[in-house]
Amino acid sequence: MQTIGERLEEARKNKGISIRDAAEATKIRSDYLHKFESNQFDIGLAEIYRRGFLRTYALYLQLPAEKILSDYTALARTQGTSNNNGRGNRSLSREVFVRMDLSSSTTGEDATTAPPHPAAGDGASTNAPPSKRAEASRSGTNLPKLPAIPPQWIFRGGIALGSLVALLLLYWVGSALFGSGKSEGQSTGTGAGTPTLGAVADTTFSLIATNTVRVKVTRRNADDSAGEVLLDDITLNRGDRRTLSAPGPVYIWASEGGNLKIEKAGREYPMPFSGYNRAKLN
Repeated sequence: MQTIGERLEEARKNKGISIRDAAEATKIRSDYLHKFESNQFDIGLAEIYRRGFLRTYALYLQLPAEKILSDYTALARTQGTSNNNGRGNRSLSREVFVRMDLSSSTTGEDATTAPPHPAAGDGASTNAPPSKRAEASRSGTNLPKLPAIPPQWIFRGGIALGSLVALLLLYWVGSALFGSGKSEGQSTGTGAGTPTLGAVADTTFSLIATNTVRVKVTRRNADDSAGEVLLDDITLNRGDRRTLSAPGPVYIWASEGGNLKIEKAGREYPMPFSGYNRAKLN
């Protein structure tokens, strides 16, 4: 019958895994693994650590961990009886079953980690003496790592930057279309607080709904008051288009500026406001 060490060594070699690779994967020091495969289980640590590391190594090699631990318990009892007969009273720690996390902590051949809390019902405590906890917490030559930036911060930062760029672009387009400059060679003559399109003597334009919106178009009098109604408060649904021709400046009213675009001279422009407001078209 094979010993525990022979079964561990055979399973590892059958999988083509080196001791170094096994140590990095299990976070158990390579010299401990060497001793396990040589049936030397006295590694200078408390019984809870020996059993935890042995269980972890067996699970990593896809061996029946409970069988390995059972054989180890029987071997420990035999050795304990022999030691009592030859060197006086020496008792073994009671049997402890722990679960090891194979995916956590830093890598490194000489890195040692203490077993986590036992599963419910195991009835064992993971409180080890301070000297053992200090030994288990040493990280060898691993260098400290800088704190990682949470992915959600990067995602939110990207959204904020994209929103800022979009707002700046919208502002630029709105300024070019509805600003108070003379982009089409004529004075806009607008009042304060109302966006304005470039001036033309006879304006033909189209209203295009990107979503449901109520629209009203009136002439603009010389004193900037609303004059004759050219389009009386109609509802445009998404995709609807209405083309109008005005002999002079007009006001365009919208219940939701973000749902309406203006097409003029073959180009489409968004309304320079959101919510309910009006824009001047000269």
